[in-house]
Amino acid sequence: MIIILCLLLASFVAPAAAQTPPPPDAAALRAGWNFIATPRFDEAADKAVLALFKGLRVADVVDGMDSVGLVDSGTMDPEIHALWRDTMGFSHRFVGIAVTARYVPTQRTTAGVRTPEAYDAWSGDWYDKLSPESFAPLIRPGTALVIEDAPAADVGSIGSYNILEWTRLGCIGVVTNGTARDTDEIITEKVPLYLRRIGRGIRPGRNELESVNRPIVCGGVLVVPGDVIVADGDGVVVVPRAKAEAVAKYARRIMEGDKDGRRDLYRQLGLKPDASIKK
Repeated sequence: MIIILCLLLASFVAPAAAQTPPPPDAAALRAGWNFIATPRFDEAADKAVLALFKGLRVADVVDGMDSVGLVDSGTMDPEIHALWRDTMGFSHRFVGIAVTARYVPTQRTTAGVRTPEAYDAWSGDWYDKLSPESFAPLIRPGTALVIEDAPAADVGSIGSYNILEWTRLGCIGVVTNGTARDTDEIITEKVPLYLRRIGRGIRPGRNELESVNRPIVCGGVLVVPGDVIVADGDGVVVVPRAKAEAVAKYARRIMEGDKDGRRDLYRQLGLKPDASIKK
């Protein structure tokens, strides 16, 4: 009987062990190796997760992160802030599913002095081959585009035209640890953007695209494609996809309790109800 039981247990354990991928050899490592897999979710799964987070604030979500043991985890550097804020309708806020891109500083020489025609050809070639927007086909309704950029470069990888094009494709908000340019126009366009600082330059001669939809670091935290990104006036928080449901459930309770309490205070103080206390 004991022998039979041991055989049965072995039959359950063996398949799991067989699924463990072999460690990479030196040749594979030398060619470059990614140790963190990129998970894939269909659009229906993304929509279901986004529904759980609808209307939640960064503060509520941080409380939810605390409740699942992720204390001080996922909160981006407070220098990553909203370019603009709408304190009446809160249209600067967003919740989205992460699609990522990583730009790195270039080691290539700049264009030098050229004719305008030669410079245009050089910069166009750089955009096409070295610093393209290869993530664009991945954008769909509910996407939060998160860009890790060359940290010290004065480069506007994000501008008034491309951020509007990403919006057309379904992007609901953009986060970068770097810069953006054309910021007056972006504010006028009312596209939610969270950034570290203002930039002026363009990508040619400054950065190159290193990867698309791979784990990146933005604002000091890990962002894995498919994670939930929540952004508002308090900053940006990244929720690991595996913890999203539990975090959202707790955060929802916190937010509703806060609204209930503030609605009562509004009545006592004779304040006119606003969007922040609506159910």
